[in-house]
Amino acid sequence: MIKQEIKNLIQESINKLQKKGLIDFDIAEIKVEYPEKKIHGDYSTNIAMIIARKTKKDPMEIAELLTENFKAKISSLFERIKIVKPGFINFFISEKYLQEQVDKILKQKDKFGQLNIGKNKKVQVEFISANPTGPLTVGNARGGPFGDVLANVLKKAGYKTEKAYYINDYGMQIMTLGHSVLKDKEAKYKGAYIDDLNKRIKSKDVYKAGEEAAKIIIKEMIKKTTDKMSIKYDEWISETNFHKSGLVDKVIDKLKKKGFLYEKEGALWFKSKQYGDDRDRVIVKSNKWKTYLAGDTALHEYKFKDKKFDKVINIWGADHYGDVAGLQAVVEALGYKGKLDIVLLQFVTLFEKQKKLKMSKRAGRYVTMDDLIDMVGKDVVRFFFLTRSADTHLNFDLDLAKEQSEKNPVYYVQYAYARICSILRKTKAKKTRPDFSLLKHSSEIKLIKELVKFPEIIEDTANDYQVQRLPQYMIDLATVFHKFYKDCRVLAEDEKLQQARIALILATKTVLKETFDLMAILAPEKM
Repeated sequence: MIKQEIKNLIQESINKLQKKGLIDFDIAEIKVEYPEKKIHGDYSTNIAMIIARKTKKDPMEIAELLTENFKAKISSLFERIKIVKPGFINFFISEKYLQEQVDKILKQKDKFGQLNIGKNKKVQVEFISANPTGPLTVGNARGGPFGDVLANVLKKAGYKTEKAYYINDYGMQIMTLGHSVLKDKEAKYKGAYIDDLNKRIKSKDVYKAGEEAAKIIIKEMIKKTTDKMSIKYDEWISETNFHKSGLVDKVIDKLKKKGFLYEKEGALWFKSKQYGDDRDRVIVKSNKWKTYLAGDTALHEYKFKDKKFDKVINIWGADHYGDVAGLQAVVEALGYKGKLDIVLLQFVTLFEKQKKLKMSKRAGRYVTMDDLIDMVGKDVVRFFFLTRSADTHLNFDLDLAKEQSEKNPVYYVQYAYARICSILRKTKAKKTRPDFSLLKHSSEIKLIKELVKFPEIIEDTANDYQVQRLPQYMIDLATVFHKFYKDCRVLAEDEKLQQARIALILATKTVLKETFDLMAILAPEKM
């Protein structure tokens, strides 16, 4: 990866400057970015300015000292390296190096972009995990594509990943579901599915009715919807099982023995403030009902002690913001500090004809994920859901999603793949090695530059969980491909040039297909 190569070179230079006594501290992180303007190179770093601030020296002077050690790489990797005020170091990748990368992609095929930064560490991504009180709605299923793709990226980056759905089939939500199914005065959930459950469930015991209903909802609604979303879980974890097996009581006893629990007003409290929370948390209520935190405590003891995950990533809705500190505190108290990451996803709003659609599960007015997939297709749902960062509200434009034109980004990127397949059906690459040095046109070079970013996209996303990079990368790659197609005739009169360009679109096809697979979106050969 070019980014990593640059980071390594910078670190080597820093080490040499440290030996000379010019720098007497370590750099925590070396950032290498893609400049917004191409005149500033293909890659850029502000490391000289960071060092200058600490050494009180001129950043331009620091930049000169750092780049002295890069000269050997000019021609093999860099066309040139340029220092610009106030101290940026800009890197321009050499044409020869880029041409060689086409051959590398073709040789590695679907292994291109496969990294080993994960070192086979065990990671679990838990996502959706909506209460089994009704069908998956557009709101509570945003975590589906997000968690699924994050797990796929982590696997590509060298982690051993598992996908999990935690079923909250215990406690007050099951009681509430039971009241709703029995349609008594404490009923809260409404809708056709409640009417159907009312007819099917014979038990008059509120909690048993809720338990039966939850099992039906998981089997006949939620699991079918996740299948429809192309999500395959490695494990469905039941909260009830933790209570029945006694694990919940065991972890509560564990916390008691460690001195992390106390009684107050008839309830049992966890000393969450001791770990930076703004308040202590109830773990067993005064009526002896165990809280969500009790179940979550057992769940994470199971994840870390029994399943032995090195890292767990929970994907939650933003409405669970208040639960983050409590769970992080209890995980630390159990002895697993730093092993849990929690990503909060903001809400989804559907728009049709520029009007907001109102949704409420309890009022019986909502759009299910099944409805949305039926309206616009699974590929469009997944792609649109992935286009915004987790901390950004997602406005889903139904009219754009239904578009069968280049206005729709899904159609746009799929058409790029179909166009490549169409060209390849008209010709064949020869067995002889193409002359990659013929790929000199600016549109060819821009396309190769985009292709070589793919492993860096994988690395960056595995590190910071910003999965919106993938759909954006697909759009960027499709854009430069369409421009290449317009500017460079693939089926050229010159046989050698034609073979080089066929090799380039084969490499493009490989990277597009890899990205489609990570996003679990169809790569159509015809459109």
